Amino acid sequence: MLASVIDKPQSATLAQVEVPEPGPGQVLLRLEGSGVCASSLPLWEGREWFQYPQAAGAPGHEGWGRIAALGEGVAGLEVGQRVAALTYRAHAEYDLADAGAIVPLPPVLGDMPMPGEPLGCAVNIFRRSGIEAGQTVAIVGIGFLGALLTRLAVQAGARVIAISRRPFALDVARQAGAQHTILMADHWKILEEVKRLTEGRWCERTIEAVGLQWPLDLAGEITGERGRLVIAGYHQDGPRQVNLQMWNWRGIDVINAHERDPKQYVAGIRDAVDLMAAGVLDPRPLFTHRFPLDRLGEALELTRTRPDGFLKAVVTT
Repeated sequence: MLASVIDKPQSATLAQVEVPEPGPGQVLLRLEGSGVCASSLPLWEGREWFQYPQAAGAPGHEGWGRIAALGEGVAGLEVGQRVAALTYRAHAEYDLADAGAIVPLPPVLGDMPMPGEPLGCAVNIFRRSGIEAGQTVAIVGIGFLGALLTRLAVQAGARVIAISRRPFALDVARQAGAQHTILMADHWKILEEVKRLTEGRWCERTIEAVGLQWPLDLAGEITGERGRLVIAGYHQDGPRQVNLQMWNWRGIDVINAHERDPKQYVAGIRDAVDLMAAGVLDPRPLFTHRFPLDRLGEALELTRTRPDGFLKAVVTT
């Protein structure tokens, strides 16, 4: 099979490798494609704790496709079934998954790209946010994740203030139902506008979805008394400082909405599939860039630079 290999920082090559054999409790997938995740950027950029070359297909973990073979003891799944899965070498034509990490896809979803892991992440973050009808919710950072969270919050009956550095992303937020949008350019002007929109009460819920210091600072400052600050951004470039004095004074709850339990990831994927089948979520407009497998490097570089017009890249096989 063909698989992409990150052989050194900022270099992805295509290699011919053996198709893996499913062991007991495993499923072999013939992948249709995989999403490209921002969490792969530290590996792509070459942080010192990584070793190269990486395993073929790594670090792809947003794959979908059809079941090609079942390992011993696997029940309830069928060869040919279209599924999303949580796997770890999905930038390839085939990958293995534990049977418990497979989520069947209903026919109503057709041939839609289905990077299950980020869709499940959005649903899990939304659940942990505790968003309710009538609340004012600020979402700091409108990419693929922020756009999905905007849609979910609007569907729940919340008033959404979307904040992003890109005018294009603010247009996406408005299409997802955000009632207010603010360009993330001037810190103090953002505070003034959020204060005006909330009549000085600030926001009951704030979701930070960028992963950088300044957006985290901003998110804390626009969260109101007894509000909830939800950290969804991927903070992997060093320590962070927080204004704990202000957090204490306002009595806000702080939620680190990241998951590490694979079972929770899979539960989120199942919920996301149900929401898509019901017409509540439609991520198709958010897949802005598609590449063949041999252009994974370009997809990762776009994910890093995030130019105007970019939200999410997928690579297809």
